Amino acid sequence: MADGFFGHPFRRFFLSPPVYREWSGATAHMDWLESPTAHVFKVNVPGFNKEDIKVQVEDGNILQIKGEGFKEEVQGKDTVWHVAERGPGNRGFSREIELPEDVKLDRIKAQVENGVLTIVVPKDTNPKPSKVRNINITSKL
Repeated sequence: MADGFFGHPFRRFFLSPPVYREWSGATAHMDWLESPTAHVFKVNVPGFNKEDIKVQVEDGNILQIKGEGFKEEVQGKDTVWHVAERGPGNRGFSREIELPEDVKLDRIKAQVENGVLTIVVPKDTNPKPSKVRNINITSKL
């Protein structure tokens, strides 16, 4: 890679930390595994169901994962919060991952089960044509 780390396809993952809406304690911890046939993302999304989560590809190769928060109901006007680690009010999260070029964007699948969102991004195993293009040299332009 000519640009070093900044030209690396995963730079957005490392340089752009997750963006959290409303309450910064709403975490979406993630594992990213790569097999010979796919990239697999496992994201902790406790308390979110599939209707609360949006997975999409933007700008050609940016995988965006959003969890739209839910409102914590306060029991009554005399209720006092002593600890709010889960975050009173709206909770949500957003993650963006720049996908490598060797993936099949039209074959991405996602599933939520037991508080874990699993996203499978299949790899394109067909070899890409070379990006090298020979230029014919002549004696006149």
